[in-house]
Amino acid sequence: MTDVLRRGRASLAFSFFTQGATFALLVTRIPAIQDRYGVSDALLPVFLAAVPILAGVGSVTTEQLVKRIRPSLLLRWSQPVVMLALLGVGAGGAMAELAVSLAVFGLAVGALDASMNMLGVSLQRTYGRSIMLSFHAAYSLGGILGASLAWVGAHWHLALWVSYLPVVAVLLPAALVGSRWYVDGDPAPVEDATGEGAGGGVVFKLLLPLCLVMTFAYIGDSTVSNWSAKYLKDVLGSSEQLATVPYNVYMVTTLVGRAIGDFGVRRFGAVAVVRLGALVAAGGFAVVAVAPGAWVGMVGFTLLGLGLCVLVPQTFAAAGRLFPGSSDAAIARLNIFNYVGFLIGSPLVGALGDAWSYRGAMLVPMVLVLVTLVYARSFATRSDRYGGGHERPRTADVGRGSNGI
Repeated sequence: MTDVLRRGRASLAFSFFTQGATFALLVTRIPAIQDRYGVSDALLPVFLAAVPILAGVGSVTTEQLVKRIRPSLLLRWSQPVVMLALLGVGAGGAMAELAVSLAVFGLAVGALDASMNMLGVSLQRTYGRSIMLSFHAAYSLGGILGASLAWVGAHWHLALWVSYLPVVAVLLPAALVGSRWYVDGDPAPVEDATGEGAGGGVVFKLLLPLCLVMTFAYIGDSTVSNWSAKYLKDVLGSSEQLATVPYNVYMVTTLVGRAIGDFGVRRFGAVAVVRLGALVAAGGFAVVAVAPGAWVGMVGFTLLGLGLCVLVPQTFAAAGRLFPGSSDAAIARLNIFNYVGFLIGSPLVGALGDAWSYRGAMLVPMVLVLVTLVYARSFATRSDRYGGGHERPRTADVGRGSNGI
């Protein structure tokens, strides 16, 4: 059983890594995609908004599909579709081909994100200790690799399909092979519930606090990814080259925070880690807002990476604990708010920056992240609620691996 769990954990971590690289290759080459297809500045936001909207549709659909199909099977086949859609984005030549490729990418990535986190939550429950942050650390590592490969492609002026094809050729078959060892967990029995949602289906009123935290976390994340370079250059007066650094620093500190975050959860509990993460992230936004120059601004973005990195993985884990008998449905619904935050964040900061000031605009995600403190008790584990010890392993709940183990 230990070998099954170890293989399941390693294969799922590789899936997170692969998705991190795939998504980074798409979003970091948006200017090149725009040039290739002749997408106007007015039309580009429509394409960019369509991806998270369709991903939300994919996540909703996944909630229904997992009633009949194991999450491991959905993940096994949605991940290759996402990678092939990425290749389609790079290889097409007409606007209609771009639209189709992005539509397929969005729908498949919704199913992929939902099923991937379903497996992560069920594995964490089986292990009986926090491991969810390690999966998201693998995603961050993949994102760093994907962004680095995108930089190489842009530096050498490679065609998009030339940049994408080697990555897809290596990662797609590796992901398919690794998918043989995915492990599906069974729902936790009612008597092991730690929250008010135990025993029944998903009650949205109980899930709502976690949905809000997810939305606020992604508003913060999209603020960094979309505005950090512009903020450093236009507001803090940095060079164009230096303006590319904050997002890379943010990615690295996100990886570091997630790599050590599980140890913090085991030692101090999820509630304490979430509270600390929210405070550090809010402090990061405050530093960015008042920074007198570029280097102080980068300190703020560093704090943002360390703070925001724990919120999303712990939100998925908390949903699994709150609805132990319906964790797959809870995670599919919660995952929608990933895309809601992504859709809101960038336009919100842009509109406030144009109407007011970009320094002032940074205070809005700061306040939203601080609201997480109000809902911190929603992240409580058994040890948080009853004091002392770790959640016991639930090896009896392990379902079959997707290859029949």
